[in-house]
Amino acid sequence: MDPNGQKPLLTVTRLKMRNIEISEGVSPKPTPKMDFSHVIHLLEDPYAATLEERQLFVLKKMLKRCQNGFLLKDIADVFKILNLCVEKAEGRPEYTSVMCDILKICGLPFLKEKSSDEMNYAKIVKESLSQMGYLMRVPSAEVRLQICASIISFFNPKKSKHSVEGSYPISLGYKVQMVEQSGIAEILVLSMALLENQLAIRLQVLQTLQMLSSSSEVNCRKMLKAQGASKICCHMNEPDPSGQVLFRSSEILWNMQEKDCKDEVTSQLSNMDCILSLKDALLNQFLNGFQKYDQQLRNDLLVITSLVAENPKAPLIESGLAKQLILFATFPEIKSHNPLVRNLRLSFNYEDFEMKKLLFNMLVVMSNDLSSLELFREGQVLLALLLHLRPSERPGFQGWNFVQQGELQLHALSTLVSVAPLLPEDYISCQGNTHLLLLLERCTKQDTDVGQGHSSQGNEGKDDRKAQLHLCVRLLRAMASLGNETINQDLCDQGAITQFLEIIMQLELHKEEEDAVTLETQTDIQQILSVLCENDLHRKELFGSGGVEMLVRFLKISPDKFYSGLGHNKLILSTVDCVWSCVVGCDTTEDMFLEKEGAFLLLDLLHLGPSNMHSVVLGTLLELCDNPKTLPHINTWRGEKGLTAAGLLVHVWRQEERELGVRRDPQGTVTDAKTNILSSNQEEDQTVPLPADRPTAAVMDVSDHLHAKIFSIFCKIGFEDLPGLTAEDYVSLTSISRYLDFKVIEGWEEIARELAAEGMRPVTPDKEALEAITKMAEDTAKIVATQQTDMIESQQQEDAREEQLLYTEISSNRKHQELTAKSWEHFVAKTSNHKVLVESKKLQEKSINSSRSKVKNEESVFHSTQIAGLHTTHFCGRVMAVESTPSHLVGGPLANTELALERVPIQGGALQTHSSAAQDLEHLQLSSVEAK
Repeated sequence: MDPNGQKPLLTVTRLKMRNIEISEGVSPKPTPKMDFSHVIHLLEDPYAATLEERQLFVLKKMLKRCQNGFLLKDIADVFKILNLCVEKAEGRPEYTSVMCDILKICGLPFLKEKSSDEMNYAKIVKESLSQMGYLMRVPSAEVRLQICASIISFFNPKKSKHSVEGSYPISLGYKVQMVEQSGIAEILVLSMALLENQLAIRLQVLQTLQMLSSSSEVNCRKMLKAQGASKICCHMNEPDPSGQVLFRSSEILWNMQEKDCKDEVTSQLSNMDCILSLKDALLNQFLNGFQKYDQQLRNDLLVITSLVAENPKAPLIESGLAKQLILFATFPEIKSHNPLVRNLRLSFNYEDFEMKKLLFNMLVVMSNDLSSLELFREGQVLLALLLHLRPSERPGFQGWNFVQQGELQLHALSTLVSVAPLLPEDYISCQGNTHLLLLLERCTKQDTDVGQGHSSQGNEGKDDRKAQLHLCVRLLRAMASLGNETINQDLCDQGAITQFLEIIMQLELHKEEEDAVTLETQTDIQQILSVLCENDLHRKELFGSGGVEMLVRFLKISPDKFYSGLGHNKLILSTVDCVWSCVVGCDTTEDMFLEKEGAFLLLDLLHLGPSNMHSVVLGTLLELCDNPKTLPHINTWRGEKGLTAAGLLVHVWRQEERELGVRRDPQGTVTDAKTNILSSNQEEDQTVPLPADRPTAAVMDVSDHLHAKIFSIFCKIGFEDLPGLTAEDYVSLTSISRYLDFKVIEGWEEIARELAAEGMRPVTPDKEALEAITKMAEDTAKIVATQQTDMIESQQQEDAREEQLLYTEISSNRKHQELTAKSWEHFVAKTSNHKVLVESKKLQEKSINSSRSKVKNEESVFHSTQIAGLHTTHFCGRVMAVESTPSHLVGGPLANTELALERVPIQGGALQTHSSAAQDLEHLQLSSVEAK
């Protein structure tokens, strides 16, 4: 008992039982390894609560032995000791210092004795790192700063300088994985709520989060789970003389968006508080950011804001941020008295150049929200963009250099493609067509400085000219496609049709090599011409011979290029559409097109082109057939192996039937009288009731498929006396001729099926009418099937007859040859007399003299026959044969072959010799018979 009668807190006997020496001046014996259990017992023992010096001595001894890092197997004990120190640290700064020392060692790589330690202690390491994050609750600035410093040091890829015998550091990948799974990034975000008015600690936490977000996508998702983007954005404008808070906050937001977390970041930043925070940060950087560092930070904030603007739910207009951004985007092109830009000055350096491009991109993003259009009108956005298309300023003018101005023109054109179609009234009032046509003129001049200051020499100038021309034409196509008659008429009044034709031919004639940009530009020009000329006869006349020449040139593109991948397929498709819109309907241009063999080229395209172009080609040919001059061209056309236009159309018809699944037998005849023209898709949908405003399958088939177009063309050229058709073609032609009957009946059958599917019973007269129609359909199909069968049987009989005649002719020729050989042998045997041989020689000489005199008398006849013979006219691979030789010269179709040949003598040729020898042989044979 002490003098006060109280029991002592700790007895010497109890301490001795624990083998702990307390004598002053006596040092504990060093041990090869630290026994953390003794330290834990010392800190937990309630009787050792007053022995602070002893506890601190043991803790410092532990720190000295573990100064190179903690072993993985000791991590659990270390963090238990750390938590015990937290309990004792209140009002005792010595324990706080020990805590900081322990945390500092935790910043070193943990040590493992065996390779399996990483896997065996993974759970303990994750929980320990989480406890480190939760120590941010300790109200000590030193501890909080040390926690952040330890986490940063823990990620240091450098190996520990000190080596411990029997152990080595864990791998860097293992450290990253443990930190990701521990969720320490989420804990640090949550701890920011405890750091109000603690700028130094807040900066250290932001630096740690910046490092964690840049290293791993998992850490970014953990931070977003704690609403990290929203919390960081809302507090990034807090007072900070160093400016580090705004910089590190923007870096963290940037890292989150880069780590495939864009949608979640955008969602968290799309509230009013975050938008207002971004607005204040941007405004401060625009007005007060004069250093390069500040301007770079301003551009980073613009990128983040543009990503937020992509969310339609973001209140950009309500917060006033949209109006502020439009004001900066139109500066300095539009003069404004707004106090925000009154003192704003641009340095025209690289950062300001990037800022201008980012503001253009912001306008494109904002244009997706139609509520922004009124702000665009008030801010004169369209005028500011068009002013960028003007020629370069005078030399020495303070502003963008030539290269920057040329690139800004490209960005302005790209922005106008998205914005101008939304503001047609502003486009008209700002004379947008005039600006663009003038730019086109400058782009196509070879001797000018293209690109508003770019050199026209070298590839750089050519690429700039090509890019500007491409974007300018695309913008004009977007405006012409609006169908605004004021815009289109203004284009025509300024001579746009002629200018476009000159440009497209210049691109075609002066191209060094084909590329996708040039082909796309030509395609866009053709689409503009199609829109301008489609429903206006006068504009088609302006299209004229130059347009026809252009179309003919592109229609001659080789079919091999359709699948080049550069865009030839789009170009040829737009060419055919241009024929339909700019040529068809005007007699003058149609005649020019036919004179240039345009109908032949369309048929060639139908024959050799891809099947997905058949519809537009057939539609164009059908429209051209309204011109009576087209039919002779169609009938004259010949393809490969003498293929005629009628044969080609029948071939396309059969190909369409195969794609639609129409039931036909191998000969092409109708197999089922109830489904003669339906496709398989129509049969699947035939029992589905359709609303009144939706066309049925039978009606859609007329516009979607080729049957109606082919039938209409045959109605123009006729169904009889068609050259070049085979028996199979005539079988298909029978179905084509009854196409209209099939479609009418098919429509009524669909009505009947829909009534049945809806459970409705028509009145008796209607029911009888529908039954009669159904019966008529079956009868019509049977009639067609019978006709097709008769054709096939007739053809088979004709083939058999021709085969028999050919066999008979071959047998007759063989017998004749055998008889001739026997007669000759008998003649040789009976004419061994010398007198007979002499007479035979005289007869031969007489025959030769007679033939020579005949050649002289008929020499003039030969020349006239040669001139009036069979003439052949070639049309680019197509052959048109006209029989003009008089029949009296050839003896008619049943004339003797040898006699016909004699009527076309050839002096000194093999034919004359063969004819004379035949006559002598016949004379000798007769003599031999008489001698017998």
